[in-house]
Amino acid sequence: MGYQIVTDSACNLTEEMIDEFGLEILPLTFMIDGVQHRSYLKGEKTDLKQFYTMMREGKVITTSLPNMQETETTLRGLLENGKDVLYLGFSSALSGTFEATDLLMKQLADEYPDRTLTAVETNAASGGQGMLVYLASQKKNQGASMEEVAQFVRDTRDHLCHWFTVDDLMFLFRGGRVSRTSAWAGTLLNIKPVLHVDDEGRLIPMEKVRGRRKSIKALVDHMEATAIDPASQTIFITHGDCIEDVEVLKEEITKRLGCTDFVVNYVDPVIGAHSGPGTLALFFVGEHK
Repeated sequence: MGYQIVTDSACNLTEEMIDEFGLEILPLTFMIDGVQHRSYLKGEKTDLKQFYTMMREGKVITTSLPNMQETETTLRGLLENGKDVLYLGFSSALSGTFEATDLLMKQLADEYPDRTLTAVETNAASGGQGMLVYLASQKKNQGASMEEVAQFVRDTRDHLCHWFTVDDLMFLFRGGRVSRTSAWAGTLLNIKPVLHVDDEGRLIPMEKVRGRRKSIKALVDHMEATAIDPASQTIFITHGDCIEDVEVLKEEITKRLGCTDFVVNYVDPVIGAHSGPGTLALFFVGEHK
């Protein structure tokens, strides 16, 4: 019966890609004023522009792990239908989602000895995770076995580059990523941090620039320095309701590196709750992260 690639909604893939590759998505959850919401529902599109509008208006957004009972139901359904499962999960340095799902899969493996369950941490988030799932799905469609795809992800994840910037440092402060002093000083001086995700999947501030335009240019500078044959890649971009800046970023990448194939989507609420409106993230395969 083959195998099923499963990931979680932190991948930020478009609904069209999810359908194209027949992916199974485990929805993460977030709360607005104490009311719980799922970050992904099959066939339904969340109004993410409205979500970021609420953030700008000061609504309190919190996040939590996926509903593990629902995750178990999903995985059992696949196993009962004779499918092996390859789970490609959100960085454990940023969320407990992978560890919880991996533990559940180990428990299910004892109940289904004739099935193979493999969990591979992507050490990635947002479009970085999505890009790895996209590349893995292409390998699967080309006939690669589950173990071959799993090994491909392990081999590729340290070359999946995440570079991003945020527009408002106060959201990173609330998430414990920068100090209160840095957040206030940066806001007053119009400082925009440039960050990346390292080999362990951790969020690392790399530099500070003054002004939005310079921060966008810095993303492309890093891509130009490390990208492998960028013009032949599908480049992933995610954003926190700042599509105008996405167009500026795409134009700069095309002008400097010749890229023409882009996948653009919103940063989902679970990640966006911590990075805030105006987040702009760029993902590509490079020589190193």
